[in-house]
Amino acid sequence: MFRLAVPLAILSVLYLIARLRTRRTGRKHTVSWLPKGGADAIAQLGVFVAADLLYETVRGVAESNQAVPFENARNLISTEKSLHFFVEQSVQSWAMDHRILIDFANFMYVNSHFVITTSALVWLYLRHNDRFYFVRNMFVVAMGLALIGYMLLPTAPPRFFPELGFVDTLSYYVNVKHDSGFVTLFFNPYAAVPSMHVAFSLMIAGPAMLIARRKVFKALWALYPLVVTFVVVVTGNHWLMDAFAGAAVAATAAIVSRRVLSRFASGAWAWAPRGREATA
Repeated sequence: MFRLAVPLAILSVLYLIARLRTRRTGRKHTVSWLPKGGADAIAQLGVFVAADLLYETVRGVAESNQAVPFENARNLISTEKSLHFFVEQSVQSWAMDHRILIDFANFMYVNSHFVITTSALVWLYLRHNDRFYFVRNMFVVAMGLALIGYMLLPTAPPRFFPELGFVDTLSYYVNVKHDSGFVTLFFNPYAAVPSMHVAFSLMIAGPAMLIARRKVFKALWALYPLVVTFVVVVTGNHWLMDAFAGAAVAATAAIVSRRVLSRFASGAWAWAPRGREATA
């Protein structure tokens, strides 16, 4: 909680200073390279930090009874087997014979969720600001749906089932323990359904594909969610059902943002705002 409370406090202080300076001088103090000035940038950062703080709170609830996540995981396994797509262990076993794939998957699992997602959001904010607020709303809705899923259906990931042949690749290859003091700050061990790695990748890749002009970039963004799905399965951190749930969350968030939230703020929250001067 401390890692998130500190940046939230800093953002709040900076926002307060900007507002006080505006009130004292009677004019807005903007940063020229920011589309809508420093106050708006701080506000957008605050939205994501606050959402992450809420996630941290819910994580404690999800971990309160360890028997439930394992029971839910066993039910999920039974469902996948009945539907004939329980292939996670086979896919991981194949990948384990190719060290370069595992190293790539480990790197992507740790970094893509934060680095690529954050970089894409910053790119949207700075270069395509009129599109950013729609994507921001998608993320907020999706994170809210994920919190509901984590509370109602905490589920143990495949790496907790070595008896079925699964391996925790992060621990096995790079000696990163999921239960270490540092890593627990970033991972909820039972936040498997839905996979927000997959949801985030879709909510970034979809808008990027629509914005990108060159076909090669469109193709790369189209492949990105598939790569992320492969990564979360190969590393033993998610079931295929989790990936499907993540895709459903992303789709629901897009629909809510388009059909409901885009009607607010004079259309500034729409994917194609009525006017570029609108503010969110």
